[in-house]
Amino acid sequence: ALLADALLRHRRLRAAGPARLCTGTDEHGLKIQQAAAAAGTSPPELCERVSGLFRQTLTQAGVAYTDFTRTSEPRHQRAVRHFWGALRDGGMLYKGSYEGWYCTPEESFLPESQLAERTDLQGRPCKVSLESGHEVHWTKEENYMFRLSAFREPLQNWLRDNPRAIFPDPFYQRVLRWLDEDLPDLSVSRERSRLQWGIPVPSDPTQTIYVWVDALVNYLSVVGYPESHSTWWPSVHHVVGKDILKFHALYWPALLLAAGLDPPERILVHSHWTVRGQKMSKSLGNVVDPTVCMGQYGVDGFRYFLLRQGVPERDCDYYDEKVVKLVNSELADALGGLLNRSTAPSINPSNTYPCFSELCFPKLLDSGEAKAMGRASAEDYELVAAVASLPAQVDGYFEGFQIYKALECIAQCVRQTNGFFQRHKPWKLDRRDAAEQLWLDTILHVTLECLRVYGMLLQPVVPHMADKLLSRLAVGLGERGLSGLMFLARYDGKPCPFEGRQLGPDTGILFPRLGKLETMKKRKQEAQVTDKQL
Repeated sequence: ALLADALLRHRRLRAAGPARLCTGTDEHGLKIQQAAAAAGTSPPELCERVSGLFRQTLTQAGVAYTDFTRTSEPRHQRAVRHFWGALRDGGMLYKGSYEGWYCTPEESFLPESQLAERTDLQGRPCKVSLESGHEVHWTKEENYMFRLSAFREPLQNWLRDNPRAIFPDPFYQRVLRWLDEDLPDLSVSRERSRLQWGIPVPSDPTQTIYVWVDALVNYLSVVGYPESHSTWWPSVHHVVGKDILKFHALYWPALLLAAGLDPPERILVHSHWTVRGQKMSKSLGNVVDPTVCMGQYGVDGFRYFLLRQGVPERDCDYYDEKVVKLVNSELADALGGLLNRSTAPSINPSNTYPCFSELCFPKLLDSGEAKAMGRASAEDYELVAAVASLPAQVDGYFEGFQIYKALECIAQCVRQTNGFFQRHKPWKLDRRDAAEQLWLDTILHVTLECLRVYGMLLQPVVPHMADKLLSRLAVGLGERGLSGLMFLARYDGKPCPFEGRQLGPDTGILFPRLGKLETMKKRKQEAQVTDKQL
């Protein structure tokens, strides 16, 4: 959700055309039916409560979704029935007997190659899913089948013609390998006697539409299928976890082609978080609660950590100490400390965006030499070049679904700017000397210009903190877009709209340092107690 949110915010800041972020809850299926029965409630009541929790958590995390689809909604069910009709009318469905190992938590039939032998709690031998560890059960039913086997070549052609359709590349390669294997027809309904909580097959009340077919159609129903979807479809990007890659990269494109629609433009795939090298599981008691984390590290602190450390193509490891160290180092100390030092009344008593002096910091010519003798060093010119190229770099990394690399580049530039500030020690310059005052103002101007660029580029990731930073620099709401972002205009001999402007009010520390882990653990325990009481 955070990856999708950051991509949406970045696109909007670039004014790259209309954009929406659609999420929601997939509410049908056997596991929901069983969970509701175990909880002594009805499936609709369970879904109402759990869906509300998802919505609440996403809102708390600052996920700016524009649409929240619940698959139990009438508009979605209507779209699913129409989609089923398109498959049926195209001759893509037939009734057949199907048997195999069914995993209820994954809502999927699994081949022998994806199973392992284990013993259950009573010590009896059983088969489990290799991917999730959940037990599977032999199931034999008369179901509707989808002619998936007919789509091996069309899917191979689609991927060959669109090498960036599935990204990062290791997942693209995985799907190609799957297509080298047999592609058996897919069971797309369940007997109604077993599964009542789902959408009935049109014109056959004895069958329920398979939960994954139902769920995947949400991508269409949210954009107005079957009437007005063409405004958005197929220019859509799906952001999905690697555990559901097969459903999104094989079954879904095949179903779409069968219904006369194009596959989505891109499928962006991410990996998982482990905790101290172990998979998160309730039995191990190592499940990380995002609500508690947002309370501990702040919403922006938690967002920054996950997007800075989350590498889509491989699993990444989470532990509290890592969050504290990263967030303190890069947000509180490097960025917050720099803003604090460059706007302190002792160094900037007029509380303004100071003027830039071309005498002190002359432009570097194409030959690599400065136009005149100034006070800037070779390292200072390296800093200016790095920050000038940063917006394009960040753009490229966002487009390439490598947000972590964009944040790495920003963090590197923040370190360079701290080095610049420390190198020239503006606090030691004598303000009574006109030449020194010019150089002092230039150091502050360059520093604030760097901070302005960082604040603007960080908006998709840490929106509240970026707003605080930009407000302190008196950057207006209409001056925060990324298209045409100018850096250090005066260095290029152009006017700077911020020069001489009064800075915004001092709102205190940009990002408070996170305390010792013991204190935080105590706060975490208190939060959990409160949570249980609720």
